[in-house]
Amino acid sequence: SRVSEALGIQWAPRDVPMIRRLQTLAAAAWISLILFGEAISIYLLYRLVYSRLWWVAFLYLVWMINDIDTCNKGGRRWEWVRNWAWWRYYCEYFPMNLIKTTELDPSKNYLFACFPHGVVSTGILGLFNTNALNFYKVFPGMTPHFITLRGHFLVPFFRDLIMAMGSCSSSVESLLYLLNKKKHQGKCVALVVGGAAEALDAHPGEYKVILSRRKGFIRVAIQSGAPLVPVLTFGEPDVFRPMNNPENGFLRKFQDKFRQLTGISPVVPVGRGFMQYSFGIIPLRTPLTIVVGKPMEVKRIIEPTNEEVDAVHAEFTQTLIKFFNEEKSKYLKNHQDVQLTII
Repeated sequence: SRVSEALGIQWAPRDVPMIRRLQTLAAAAWISLILFGEAISIYLLYRLVYSRLWWVAFLYLVWMINDIDTCNKGGRRWEWVRNWAWWRYYCEYFPMNLIKTTELDPSKNYLFACFPHGVVSTGILGLFNTNALNFYKVFPGMTPHFITLRGHFLVPFFRDLIMAMGSCSSSVESLLYLLNKKKHQGKCVALVVGGAAEALDAHPGEYKVILSRRKGFIRVAIQSGAPLVPVLTFGEPDVFRPMNNPENGFLRKFQDKFRQLTGISPVVPVGRGFMQYSFGIIPLRTPLTIVVGKPMEVKRIIEPTNEEVDAVHAEFTQTLIKFFNEEKSKYLKNHQDVQLTII
């Protein structure tokens, strides 16, 4: 219509196959969970408290208080949840593809350092929080754990879902527990190094990662003796089209301040809608290729010095840059113009 043309709206065709509609629905449900899941969980608890079932809320809260440290002790994964059909449709939507460059030793634990964060770590969540990409088959004997902020495990109901999917807290206690060779073997602990701060630099076609000032994960790797594995998700910056937020602009200053206060980056994920491709919060259909690199061995030191941490950090930084340059031509069309920018 003339109105649609004037507004620049690109409508989806009517004859879209049902499988694609299901994939779109799954992607919409996923981003809704990310954006609104915690708020919905708190609202449900509120409704329970002020209902005839208030005693259910009371019992749940008592249980939750006693269970509060589980996220630091390996979590509570539930394979039934990880195998939901929802996740398969979600991963097929983009689609996502997992590439391994080497075998992993099931007798060891590994710290996966994942880049880039993107707006909401779309690919990493699909790989480590679900079984849709057949992680267990690709890496036999290995068990993945996605690491996220401790605050998410303080939200009723939401905490139970993300733990069932395999998530654990980002505390040092949690990481060292998972990577302890005396307690566990075959653990793949996935940490998005740039965190929420990196989401503010997520723009289509740009691979800008925060690593220079991120050394805590290096110290954990040294203390546990866990090999560091670089993981790159090609296509992650193209999943959404965030608003322009230059470094010294008002929007960026507001985002930085909000993140400092809450730990959450207020990024509006601009994507597409259900019936049109021009605007909305549903992610864009862009291929995501998650490449797991070769482990970088780390000598175990229980109390490493700053100099020892800096040395391993410098080695890993060079390893990541080399890994990106070796792999980008395989998965990026304009790879000659794309560089890994480390800040």
